[in-house]
Amino acid sequence: MAEENTNENQYVVLARKYRPQNFEDLLGQDALVQTLTNAIQNNRLHHAYILTGIRGVGKTTTARLIARALNCVGPDGKGGPTIHPCGVCDNCKAIAAGRHMDVMELDAASHTGVDDIRELLDSARYAPTNARYKVYIIDEVHMLSKGAFNALLKTLEEPPSHVKFIFATTEIRKVPVTILSRCQRFDLQRLSVETLTKLFTKILAQENIPAESECLDIIAKAADGSARDGLSLLDQAIVLSNGNINAETVKKMLGLADRSQTLALFEKLVKGDMEAVLRDISEQYTNGATPIIILQDLINITHDLAKIKIVPTLLNSTSLSEIEKTTFTDLSGKCSLAILSKIWQMLIKGISEINMAPSAVEALEMILLRIAYSASLPTPYEILNEVKKNSNLSGYSANSSPSVGSEKKNLTTTQISQDDSTMTTVFNTVEDFLRYLEGAKKALIEYSIKNDVCIREFSNGHIAMNIAPTIHEDFIMNLHKLLSEATGKQWEIEIVKGELGETIAEKEKSAVEAKKKNVAEYPLVKKILEEFKGSRIETVVRKNLDNLAEEEPEISEENNSSTYFEEEE
Repeated sequence: MAEENTNENQYVVLARKYRPQNFEDLLGQDALVQTLTNAIQNNRLHHAYILTGIRGVGKTTTARLIARALNCVGPDGKGGPTIHPCGVCDNCKAIAAGRHMDVMELDAASHTGVDDIRELLDSARYAPTNARYKVYIIDEVHMLSKGAFNALLKTLEEPPSHVKFIFATTEIRKVPVTILSRCQRFDLQRLSVETLTKLFTKILAQENIPAESECLDIIAKAADGSARDGLSLLDQAIVLSNGNINAETVKKMLGLADRSQTLALFEKLVKGDMEAVLRDISEQYTNGATPIIILQDLINITHDLAKIKIVPTLLNSTSLSEIEKTTFTDLSGKCSLAILSKIWQMLIKGISEINMAPSAVEALEMILLRIAYSASLPTPYEILNEVKKNSNLSGYSANSSPSVGSEKKNLTTTQISQDDSTMTTVFNTVEDFLRYLEGAKKALIEYSIKNDVCIREFSNGHIAMNIAPTIHEDFIMNLHKLLSEATGKQWEIEIVKGELGETIAEKEKSAVEAKKKNVAEYPLVKKILEEFKGSRIETVVRKNLDNLAEEEPEISEENNSSTYFEEEE
């Protein structure tokens, strides 16, 4: 596993010293290893591969391992492509050292132009000197220019039989689809905290350096799935602690607060103990904790607690310490999902506030004070229940309410008559006609009937109406044609002179406002409007009013409005 050090006096960082030397050492990439194993065993090697993933998960290392697997000749010089490179033949040694003349690594970040790619493609025409395949490893391939990608296309699709391309990138979306379609893609996964912890434990055992298990877990979490980031942090911790790594040293190095302190802080937030919250923040900041890290820890605690409320068996996870299990057990009974969701939103919003504030610790104090204050407030659901209980309205029914929509219009259904040859429609009211227009999808005429005319008289065969000056000039002709086709008879359309008057749309709007006004007279609704100052009835939805007392009104915090219900007609 350890990389060979040619200069014994020169220190090699852990990330380089323990770079994987074979596929067995490649952690967390089982799917990739299995695919390559099957490809080599069945002689189905692709001519181009693209490796993507976050930094430090082994993209370049994997590319070199593939190059070694393709070009290894074994200790006796007679071997073929293998998933287990020997590591002792000349090809293996030269590729591992990065000095093999047939395995060329190109940094696309510094060689972005089309000329660089043309030079590479010119050399691809010639057979390899010592190896079985010429392998071109292009790192950060997404940095290539548009011209460079275009120059690569034809050769990438039909390369010489002795050429293999391996691309690596952290920004797969920036790579053109024309390139992706010519490659086999492998997504390298983030390494889990458990995998990283095992890696660190193995390396420290080889280095003969003692370390507490808690500090390795902290470093693994801070690495965020990257082996290279984790090993760099481990290197720093070894130097800082002078060869005896402990949790306290690692926390100071990372600017972390003690987990137990952060859990205690979260408990005080939920209880609304603002004085204790301020005291805890001051202590943690004095001890070296970074405000943004404290906030991120609180976000993590909120997330873990919400998951445990939904899936209680997660409390048995081995990744949780005993103090976390005890705290989460206690808090899960006190915090509803609504409160946790509210805390989460305020914490997430607080990240940008800390980044913009002149003083990070002052911003953190204000964020947590806001959370501590709001966490002790009742939810809208609790307020509504309290209003119902205090107002003795829990047994409320529609019989005691004002009459809403008691004068119902008996709309005549469109009448259809049919004989042997024709089907005609009879419109007895303008409402019949509007329903017909809606069903026939005559939206323009329907709109004009509702908004641009005022119907004075409507009977089967005759319409008298005022029209707006802005109405379309073809309206009368189109209306006459539509009525004649629908009813099979000629209609008389009379234009009445004078002001337009109240249109159907205006009447409908007035009716809606009247319904809102009537709904506002319900005793329960009155109480709710008094409790939520500034709220208003936004819409009226048709629903059986008998269950109004048991229904929770839909309250929109965004526009400070509420939705209530009207009885079913």
